[in-house]
Amino acid sequence: MDPFEIEFIGENRIVSIIPNFSHDKIFLICGEFGPFRAGLPMNVPLWLAVMLKQKQKCRMVPPDWMDIEALETIKEEEKISRFFTKMPHEHYMIEAKLILGVAAEDIPRAAEIKTIIKDIWDIRMSKLRTSMDALMKSGGSYGRLDHLTMMEINSVKPLLPQAMDELHRIKMMTRQTSSSTLNSSTFSQSGSSQNK
Repeated sequence: MDPFEIEFIGENRIVSIIPNFSHDKIFLICGEFGPFRAGLPMNVPLWLAVMLKQKQKCRMVPPDWMDIEALETIKEEEKISRFFTKMPHEHYMIEAKLILGVAAEDIPRAAEIKTIIKDIWDIRMSKLRTSMDALMKSGGSYGRLDHLTMMEINSVKPLLPQAMDELHRIKMMTRQTSSSTLNSSTFSQSGSSQNK
């Protein structure tokens, strides 16, 4: 999966909006939404919320996880733990990017939230690079990393398979070289014993 496909999947998350218009129910491929009533909160897919916000037809309600204290707690746990901690949900980065990109004025302390989410991402990416480095140095052929999101896994996708292939080729070449060295050494020993 490429980042655009992951973003497409993440855009289907349900978020809350407060519309500033009234309209009957709308019927979409992904389901039906509405009726829309001005001033009354309702749930819609993220992509629809972004589209309505861009047309200035609604105000976005920040998701529960987009809270400074909750994010600070996640950040601290991520710093302390050797392992990856569980994120608020699979598509937290996509949701944050889209909501903070189009509706920063609707989110209290949006700039601080953006910074904390970026810090969490950086900590997790550093852990992921360290884990990949340890895997390569140990010569392992697989690793288990719990609580990674699709976007985080995708960030190592261009590098990891190629690196593992190269590591495998090097191991195979080393085995071939050592077996041919062993064969030639055995041959020369048996040849020298026959000469005696």
